[in-house]
Amino acid sequence: MGVSAVTSFMLFSVLVLAPPLCLSHKTNGDYLYPQYYDHSCPKALEIVKSVVANAVAKETRMAASLLRLHFHDCFVKGCDASVLLDNSSNIISEKGSNPNRNSARGFEVIDDIKSALEKECPGTVSCADALALAARDSTVLAGGPTWDVPLGRKDSKGASISGSNNMIPAPNNTFQTILTKFKQQGLNVVDLVALSGSHTIGFSRCTSFRQRLYNQSGNGQPDYSLEQSYAAQLRKNCPRSGGDQNLFFLDFVSPTKFDNFYFKNILASKGLLSSDQILLTKSSASMELVKKYAENNELFFDQFAKSMVKMGNITPLTGSRGEIRKTCRKINKS
Repeated sequence: MGVSAVTSFMLFSVLVLAPPLCLSHKTNGDYLYPQYYDHSCPKALEIVKSVVANAVAKETRMAASLLRLHFHDCFVKGCDASVLLDNSSNIISEKGSNPNRNSARGFEVIDDIKSALEKECPGTVSCADALALAARDSTVLAGGPTWDVPLGRKDSKGASISGSNNMIPAPNNTFQTILTKFKQQGLNVVDLVALSGSHTIGFSRCTSFRQRLYNQSGNGQPDYSLEQSYAAQLRKNCPRSGGDQNLFFLDFVSPTKFDNFYFKNILASKGLLSSDQILLTKSSASMELVKKYAENNELFFDQFAKSMVKMGNITPLTGSRGEIRKTCRKINKS
């Protein structure tokens, strides 16, 4: 389950403009903080919100897509917009990795956000910050919690397809593997369960859970932790072969509403992905959290917001590290 700043501040500016420490997130001697663009681009947040709102109004699914894009950015080299880079002579794009190929989407929305930001404040707002804001705005539009997004990230000058293939948790990973991948990012089991709750919106492809329907452990048997009538329903559109790209709601009860039905579904053995259901079956710590969030939507919302801020702070590029890309798909010409 986070997923870099603008013009360099002189020390004087940092001392004068930096907010109280309680609102800041210290990274390598620099700060991310929500007011970062208040003076350099006061309409930045409003612009992002407006473009995201239009995109989600056109296609509800886009909220989940943008949220996932931020997650897939932060887990590879930190929240630095590396996931947005296209292939070029010296960059192998993360878009071709196993977690992203044929599934990562929302790039055009980020293009639209960046284009609007460049018109308003050229060379000021990073793609990494735009993506972090878009993830928050998407959550709110779907009915989820809000939070202040710490800002000031810079954009990377490279990508890592190997990082994308290896660092992002996969739907068929074991619980321990997923937890290890979260811990490598400085996140813990509470963050893992809360951020998994983003699967309250959006879709999954048949190819991501087919093994649960037919051959969970390599012995030709289905996953018996999946409620059998639900499994039978899924098999209708997810055959043994073919239909890889067929889409299924991650939360079949309220698929477009950000709520705690994801956790209630898991308690009913109706988590779609193996990585969803094992939160109940493979760890007592995660099981307790699933039960708490299923019972208390407010508790889930509160922790989700905290964990999103924490994920958004994974090793950002700040200060003189990185750049502000002019377009999010390619690094600036030197």
